[in-house]
Amino acid sequence: MISRIVARKLSAAALGALFLVSGIPAVHAAPQPRPGHFEDVIALPDGFQPEGIAIGPRGTAYVGSLADGDVYVFDVRTGEEIRTLEGPGTPSVGLKIDNRGRLFIAGGPTGEARVVDAATGDLLQSYALTDTPTFVNDVVMTRDAAWFTDSQQAQLYKLPLGPGGALPRTDAIKVVPLSGSWMQQPGFNANGIAETPNHQALLVIQSSTGILFHVDPETGVASVVDLGGVLLPNGDGLLVAGRILYVVQNQLNTVAVIRLDAAGISGELIDRYTDPDFQVPTTIARFGDGLYLPNARFGTPPAPDTPYSVVRIDR
Repeated sequence: MISRIVARKLSAAALGALFLVSGIPAVHAAPQPRPGHFEDVIALPDGFQPEGIAIGPRGTAYVGSLADGDVYVFDVRTGEEIRTLEGPGTPSVGLKIDNRGRLFIAGGPTGEARVVDAATGDLLQSYALTDTPTFVNDVVMTRDAAWFTDSQQAQLYKLPLGPGGALPRTDAIKVVPLSGSWMQQPGFNANGIAETPNHQALLVIQSSTGILFHVDPETGVASVVDLGGVLLPNGDGLLVAGRILYVVQNQLNTVAVIRLDAAGISGELIDRYTDPDFQVPTTIARFGDGLYLPNARFGTPPAPDTPYSVVRIDR
């Protein structure tokens, strides 16, 4: 454990020097987990190519594969595999679980969204969100809908839920164009998505610019969240816990910690976490005092024997 603590401090110091020149808070090592409480690093199957993660209320975690859409299911307390849900042979990108035991999965370049039974992997419904070049990237669950981002088109997709959470017809998807301050850029655009602390609007990170946007879900009008000039380059997965927003900055191996106002209109960067076990983490989920991030290892050529993992840090 001593060597792990030292490595965290060294990693934080190196990144701290990098951020010092920009005048924003330095990276801090993530708080230490209590010894023997939870696994710090959870191995995934070799060659898995993880991206999205979701965790149910009882500590069952779900990680999707970019390779074939499989979903690896494990217990966050032990790190042990529970099962693997067979995918369709196409990517599973961002995913979320609802309180009815359903996984809502973004389909990346397929332009689709899928809803599967989290216990069996049975397909409950699939939706063609768009038929143009696309990358359906991430998803967030709100009280009455599932919202999906598109990293190649300036629009969000709303999957409205009916009474009792009933899934809609396949033709009921609402396309919400992004407007206002949103300016589409070359490369990846809308990526991670979350609700504002007051549950009235959406937060979307634009990866290509590092700008965090507040989006009106009724109109799609986007405004820049006032972070005092702080940008979040390589922004990927988002997680809101109370009024704290966690932003995964994948290639930087960093999690930015932001304190938001209730409406999500402004915020302050209060910390940055890193960890020596980060290898380009993409998305983030929480259970208890832990934050869990899958290592996508972008930039490492994927092979059947390439190792992958999920890293746990304290929040």
